[in-house]
Amino acid sequence: MMSGMTVEGVVREWHPEQGWGVIDAQDTPGGCWAHFSSVAIDGYRELVRGQDVTLEWEAVDQDGFRYRARRVWPTGAAPIDVAGETDTDAFSSSVTLSIDQA
Repeated sequence: MMSGMTVEGVVREWHPEQGWGVIDAQDTPGGCWAHFSSVAIDGYRELVRGQDVTLEWEAVDQDGFRYRARRVWPTGAAPIDVAGETDTDAFSSSVTLSIDQA
């Protein structure tokens, strides 16, 4: 997995009800997928369409995008890391099924 550097971008779209969006940056052609858990701000983690942001990205295959934001915050502000929530498995899930044969 290739990680990129910190770059400036603009929020193309944000779906607050689903907790994700897309950020356009020169280093992430086609857009960079972002999850609310990567938004490094205090309080409710949401971005706004057209907002200038700074992001750290990685090259992956995420919902049809070649890039995913590892951390994103409003340009000009300092990123806020929530204790215990850095480098989480926020982008993965698993299911365990048990069948009772009785």
